[in-house]
Amino acid sequence: MAAPPGEYFSVGSQVSCRTCQEQRLQGEVVAFDYQSKMLALKCPSSSGKPNHADILLINLQYVSEVEIINDRTETPPPLASLNVSKLASKARTEKEEKLSQAYAISAGVSLEGQQLFQTIHKTIKDCKWQEKNIVVMEEVVITPPYQVENCKGKEGSALSHVRKIVGTGDLNLSPCAL
Repeated sequence: MAAPPGEYFSVGSQVSCRTCQEQRLQGEVVAFDYQSKMLALKCPSSSGKPNHADILLINLQYVSEVEIINDRTETPPPLASLNVSKLASKARTEKEEKLSQAYAISAGVSLEGQQLFQTIHKTIKDCKWQEKNIVVMEEVVITPPYQVENCKGKEGSALSHVRKIVGTGDLNLSPCAL
């Protein structure tokens, strides 16, 4: 059955849409905003991975036809609970990382230094800036120009590991990587 203009779509309903480019989209309604005429559909994953889904956001102003395949009339299942403390922790970590990047830029750290910091930080989280120096695990200090010979600290596995990272020379110096 075709949906009349201005229809509300129930969460959980199965719908099929034809876009103005004649593309057919079909899936389960996960959200609908009447004011903006935006419809969110959950569709089978384009990657083919099981237990995954694609979420398509469809602007109904660019849809020529909407067909309700199976209208859900009962109350939709409750939303999954969110681990708020985990989300807050992730947001705090992301903020700290962005502030660290901003500090490096404002301190005039070279692009090579910023990239090295990010490369080290991917595997060693205990990594921070001290002016233009990179301090790793409170044991190793890397000073500009951030070469192997600029790695200072107590001889041991930490210094050896950091030197290996610095010595790889495998840094992508693209500004987009920052």
